[in-house]
Amino acid sequence: MQVATSDIGDDLYGALAERFGEENYARQQTRTGMPVIWVDESRLIETLTFLRDLSAPFNMLYDLSAIDERLRSHRHGLPEADFTVFYHLLSIDRNADVMLKVGLRFDRPELPSCVRVFANANWYEREVWDMFGIKFTGHPHLTRILMPPTWKGHPLRRDYPARATEFDPYTLTVEGQDIEQEAMRFDPEAWGMRRERGDSEFMFLNLGPNHPSAHGAFRIVLQLDGEEIVDCVPDIGYHHRGAEKMAERQSWHSFIPYTDRIDYTGGVMNDLPYVLAVEKLAGITVPDRVETIRVMLCEMFRINSHLLFLGTYLQDLGAMTPVFFTFSDRQRAYQVIEGITGFRMHPAWFRIGGLMQDLPTGWETLVQGFLDWMPKRLREYERAMMQNAIVAERTRHIAAFDTKEALQWGVTGPNLRATGCDFDLRKKRPYSGYDNFDFEIPLAANGDVFDRGQIRIEEMRQSLRIIQQCVNNMPSGAYKADHPLTTPPPRDRMLQHIETLITHFLQVSWGPVLPPNESLQMIEATKGINSYYLTSDGSTVSYRTRIRTPSFPHLQQIPSLMRGGFVPDLIAHLGSIDFVMADVDR
Repeated sequence: MQVATSDIGDDLYGALAERFGEENYARQQTRTGMPVIWVDESRLIETLTFLRDLSAPFNMLYDLSAIDERLRSHRHGLPEADFTVFYHLLSIDRNADVMLKVGLRFDRPELPSCVRVFANANWYEREVWDMFGIKFTGHPHLTRILMPPTWKGHPLRRDYPARATEFDPYTLTVEGQDIEQEAMRFDPEAWGMRRERGDSEFMFLNLGPNHPSAHGAFRIVLQLDGEEIVDCVPDIGYHHRGAEKMAERQSWHSFIPYTDRIDYTGGVMNDLPYVLAVEKLAGITVPDRVETIRVMLCEMFRINSHLLFLGTYLQDLGAMTPVFFTFSDRQRAYQVIEGITGFRMHPAWFRIGGLMQDLPTGWETLVQGFLDWMPKRLREYERAMMQNAIVAERTRHIAAFDTKEALQWGVTGPNLRATGCDFDLRKKRPYSGYDNFDFEIPLAANGDVFDRGQIRIEEMRQSLRIIQQCVNNMPSGAYKADHPLTTPPPRDRMLQHIETLITHFLQVSWGPVLPPNESLQMIEATKGINSYYLTSDGSTVSYRTRIRTPSFPHLQQIPSLMRGGFVPDLIAHLGSIDFVMADVDR
């Protein structure tokens, strides 16, 4: 279980103050569930290095982003800052987190790069530069990452418009089109690549952004010597929709449908970290029935997502039949999801403080039919696919990495557990009542393409165990918390009490007003750890919504694994990651 946050915070703050001087640090009380420590810019790199090198190290840079503080009114007791850059570090050994914050002035938005301390800071720093215009000195290639290279401005600054109607009408001339096309041309020298070696020239090949093996609008430029991958550059951002910016204009309640679209294969799994983070801010405790129903639906979507993964993973290896099998089974899962929520891919069914509605009559029969069907299908997948000699030949010992490498790159979820690392938030930091369920965490050892496929089959079996326990032990009670910030209040009470009627009207028209504070919720999503870090300024909307997705760091790791490999191995590895670009680009 997780160690008490106050104890960790006291120990870390004391160690840092003793080592580097108390005047360089300040503490902040939040509802994030972790110690939050402000550090002076001059001590940032030393502090990060110190925490990384502890005997029980904070050896994963879980997240790195920023907040534009200039319009935030509730900053009492915090260091002065126009921008705040935060570093969220995670320790597997301690099962604990710490957040470091650095305040910057508007006239000097600049920090030293920490890429030499944490390799995966590369893309995060590029994103902060892209979205906020904060420079990182010493970064190896500080260019835009989500926005086109020709884009003007930094979208997550508070003075940047949040709606299309605030811009001039969009026009594209022939000259402008030529400029945009030229900006897309890959320049090997800009990435430190040579065009030739000896008497032979390298081939530079675009894989994507429109290609079945790219699993979405994803481009990866390959430097090839025959079939060998000398180097490669992943290029993301083609699916960027500005989800974090949209949160600045939506009420706490009306942002829920946007969360479904982050990992669009995860459905309500995306709602869960958001509503849990909002409930932390509001101080809402939901009934046991709500927690159990949320778990049941999340595990249904875990199975649904893993089935999609399994079919396309094997299709990338050249097998066509598995796609038809897995999609047939996904239809059965969608029948259950649709029968309960009324929708299929994007139910947006969870609510702040509860659910949209209670379970319908006959839900047990619907769910039990799926539970009776799936076990034999999983056995068939193993027999016909994972025990296939060709699959084994294409996947064993391919694109393998160990736990140390996984933590260096911020890898989480099944891809981390495939290396043998026993870290699953449902067990290590139970949320939504997961501590009431009996299930196991599948582990592998080799961390290769084969293990990443096999472990997801085992995870589906465990999800079936969890869902069966939901059917057998569904608590009675309400499907919403009895709390004034629950949206909206129960309709039967609304029709009987004038105070509840007024609250209902305000919640629907304006949405709830949440107290100023910060909260964060991490969950074990379908593709790894997903989290929402929310900043409330005492309004009906979020001041800053940070969405940390698992697929973003997983793609950043590709070049370190594939240098010296071969093109067919890259295709197999892409299939084994299990990513969708909406999860990467947001």
